[in-house]
Order: sequence, then structure tokens, then C-alpha cells
Amino acid sequence: MPSYLTPGVYVEEVPGGARPIEMVGTSTAAFVGVAPEPTARMHEAVAVNNWTEFTKAFMAEGSAGTPLSHAVFGFFLNGGGRCYIVNVGEAGSVSGTGRQRQGLQLLEELEEVSIVAIPGFTDAASYDAAISHCEKLRNRVAVLDPPDEVSSIDQLTQIATPDLAVDDAEQGDEDSGGEGLKGLRPRVSDGGFGTFYFPRIAVKDPLDGKPAWVAPSGHIAGIWARTDGLRGVHKAPANELIRGALDVSYRLTREEQGVLNPKGVNCIRFFAGEGIRVWGARTLAASSSEWRYLNVRRLFIMVEESIGRSTRWIVFEPNDRPLWKSIQRDVSAFLKRVWRTGALMGTTPEEAFFVKCDEETNPTEDIDAGLVTTLIGLAPVKPAEFVIFRISQQAPGAEGDG
Repeated sequence: MPSYLTPGVYVEEVPGGARPIEMVGTSTAAFVGVAPEPTARMHEAVAVNNWTEFTKAFMAEGSAGTPLSHAVFGFFLNGGGRCYIVNVGEAGSVSGTGRQRQGLQLLEELEEVSIVAIPGFTDAASYDAAISHCEKLRNRVAVLDPPDEVSSIDQLTQIATPDLAVDDAEQGDEDSGGEGLKGLRPRVSDGGFGTFYFPRIAVKDPLDGKPAWVAPSGHIAGIWARTDGLRGVHKAPANELIRGALDVSYRLTREEQGVLNPKGVNCIRFFAGEGIRVWGARTLAASSSEWRYLNVRRLFIMVEESIGRSTRWIVFEPNDRPLWKSIQRDVSAFLKRVWRTGALMGTTPEEAFFVKCDEETNPTEDIDAGLVTTLIGLAPVKPAEFVIFRISQQAPGAEGDG
């Protein structure tokens, strides 16, 4: 309290209102790969907001397309608005996986990144590096591509069963890191921080106008951003048209997808009259995991990041009932806004979430240790993955069961 020594009127500003929690963005992507001009802006995380900015920074006259340039073009074409580019350059003394790991390290300090792709890297070690990066930071999800070699029916079961497969050669090639391992399918991510899409797609090369088979990760990342903007992060980025896709390297059937879907392989399928669409919304978590749906994983990332960034004012505050009430008030107000967007199930806020911060969650021993604990429960919406209509015959004039 201030000291009052001179008689008079004193006006003071006393903070007492709510501190709103803002929703963080979820549509900023990051791409790690080899640029058309391999020496351009090497080992930097460069922000670009459109295709023109990318060409100015990472292309020279006569440059040929690379997996990175195709991914970035697909990202902007499908609705992406901002991304970071890390050019790791051509293979040299450092292996492909080593260069990719160095590139991923540059992204660790960028809080706004929520989507990570590594176009051009499809070996087992690269898959693991991208997933491990996302698992470590817990605020982003990786989009992984299928290897070039996987494009036939005989290899579909290989994608769905082994995590790693030993290459026929004793030595892996230089760009795969020399591990001698060819990734047929990325490893499981228990927390759902990785996704995998199959097959590859045909597009028109933006540089020379010729058809090219490319990895779909950039187009998929753009669809994630587009869906976030139009519907919200709680909407599964599936049953969405892939802009710019002309064909798929393998036309999957319903039966074949039935093998792949439970294994976390998100299929890209061609439907007559509807075009080429993303037809899966799974993560690389086990099919029995609570994190198996992509939109659930990304919704929780958004909620956790939003609360974490907007409640730093709590640190070093007196750990007592007034603080607990403030935390419960602010978090509840934020989750009520999330519920109103349709991201949480329930007809009332009480059915959709709960926030508990009181004597029970903060016993004396925790207070003495400097801890303040808030318990939050959410009921996220799940995607309607299997739509079932039960149809039967009935006698004329008969009424249904309701």
C-alpha cells in the first residue's frame, strides 16, 4: 500500500478485471528442404507470405523445381497464408538427415509455427527427426510424404505393417543419411504429433508448366490452413479438394483404404465428378489412442498454447484463493468462447468443459513448493468418419421407431 503523508485526494488505478485469453494462430507452416537455388539463404528460417516472395528469395533464373518449391507452391495454392522456409542446401559433407535435423533446430524458437513438413526427405531417420521435433515442442504437427518407390498395390501392405524396412543395399544413399533404412511408413507417435499421406499427386510445375509427380505435404498443409480459416481448427481437414492436383500415383479402392486407415495412413483419393480429395484425418497415434484424430490433436495444441501464452502474468503472483478464482474465471471465459465455435461437445458449457482451481488442486505442500495447479477437462468434437444409414423395408402405413 502507498504511504499517504499529505492531506488531499488521491486517485489510483487498481487492476481488477478479467485478462482475456486470446486464441493462438494454427495455420503457419514451416518447410525444410532444398531450394531451387541451393545456396540461397542457407540455414535461415525465412518468413514468406506468398509465392512471389519465395521465388525472389530462393530462385535464380533458370532454376528447376525441387520438392521444396512444389510444396510451397501447393501450400499457397490451397489456402496457406504464411510459412517459414529453411533451405538446407545440396548434399555435401553432412548427410540428408543431418541437414534436415539442423533445419528443424532453427524452427524451435518460432512459436507461431504449427505445421511442419520436410518435402524431399522420406527415409526412416528423417521421418523420426520430424516427429521427434514435434513431440519435443508439443505445439505443432508434422506432415509426412510417402517415398517415391511406394506407388503400387504390392507395397500397400508394406506401408501398413513395418515401421522400418532394411534397404536391399548394404549402404544407404548419401542423401538418406547413410543409415541403410528406407521408411515405408513413419513410426507411431503416441501423442499424435505426426501424420502421413498417400499417394503422391501429379501437378503442373509452376516453373516450366510441365506435369510433375510431387509429394503432397505442401498441398496438405495449405488445406489445413484453409480449413482453420473457414471452419476452425476443430474441423478435420478432410473431404477437401486438393487444388492443383491433376492425378494420383495410385487410385485406392475402399477395401485398400480399409487396410491403411486404421494404421494412420491418410489416403488421397480420386472420386469421379468430385475430383481428388483428402480422405483421411488420422494421426500416427495407435488406432485405440485418444489422439488418433488430427483435429482433436490440433485443437488441444491450440487450447494449451493459448492458455500458456496468455497466463504468464500468474508467475510470481501470491498463490492464494484470489489467484485461483482469477485463473478459473479467465480460463472458463476462454473455453466458453471455444465451445461457442462448435469445437466442444455439449448443449451447455457445463457439458463441454470444466475448470477446477481451488484448495483441492492446490494442497499446502504444493503451495510450499511454488506450484499452482488448474485441472481442465474438455469434450472435443470427433469427426464423423464412418457415416451409417440403416435402411429397411416397411409395410405401407407403418411408422418407424421414432
